[in-house]
Amino acid sequence: MKPKIFRFLFLLSGVCGLASHAFAAESSAITAPGPLGALAGTFVNAGAGTPVVLMIPGSGPTDRDGNSALGQKPATLRQIADGLAAHGISSVRIDKRGMFGSKQAVADGNHVTIADYAADVRNWIAVIRARTGARCVWLAGHSEGGLVALASVQGQADICGLILLSTPGRRLGEVLRAQLHAIPSAKTVLPQIDATIDALEAGQHVDVQTLHPGLRGMFHPLVQDFMIDLFHHDPAALLKAYHGPVLIVQGGEDRKVSAADDLSLLKAADPGATVVLLPSAIHPLADLGTVPAADGSLLLDGAVVPDIAEFIQKH
Repeated sequence: MKPKIFRFLFLLSGVCGLASHAFAAESSAITAPGPLGALAGTFVNAGAGTPVVLMIPGSGPTDRDGNSALGQKPATLRQIADGLAAHGISSVRIDKRGMFGSKQAVADGNHVTIADYAADVRNWIAVIRARTGARCVWLAGHSEGGLVALASVQGQADICGLILLSTPGRRLGEVLRAQLHAIPSAKTVLPQIDATIDALEAGQHVDVQTLHPGLRGMFHPLVQDFMIDLFHHDPAALLKAYHGPVLIVQGGEDRKVSAADDLSLLKAADPGATVVLLPSAIHPLADLGTVPAADGSLLLDGAVVPDIAEFIQKH
């Protein structure tokens, strides 16, 4: 499992949808082929012939439900799945290769690239179509998962469209830099942060022993190859190259991905996209100040699931 590379990057990958007890659809385990072992997921079946959404989790050790091994347990994707099932939409939510139920898919979950995750998405699409008979599959990615979705659609005719939830429009190095600059306690180490991100963006590794001890976990040598690859991708450019239905959902109070910087770039890349801006929602798409439930989940902004369902049904 990755060290604290994403302690600040998209850590608040929150909650979307209705309460998890709102609808009890048929739920079962599902697998797809991985490089060395199976990729694991959960299939929520809303019925034969219903649309199917493949849900891609966010950054770091985030599982198929949208819960982080670093502490937060908002159940983002599980709540979306339950909410969509109540609208007659099926879903598959997945564990990333090398993590959780998909741990055996690769020898080391740190040695991955965005292209690897995109290859896994394509395997999932093939499995879903074979199991359900669906002509195409919707891709819904939250946070970094939105970048993976964007990297997965190029040249693919079996994708119905994209649902980008709290997705960056800037390159991820720029996003991480902005997040760290917004932390008052990081002020004294900003020169080291900027130099390190600059080096990784240029494809160069960094000797963490030269960094402040508080930065060594974030830029751990085990994850530098992943960060170099991650920072290379331009979400807005990927979206501009895609020609299909797109829904962008963004929280107005998001401090990880911003409406001013990221949403504006995505809108410019695809002026025809459907855009939902939730003024009081944070990165997990729950309202600012929402109190976690006993299980750690956050109640979503009430518009999230209905807006996703309406978009899918319209197209």
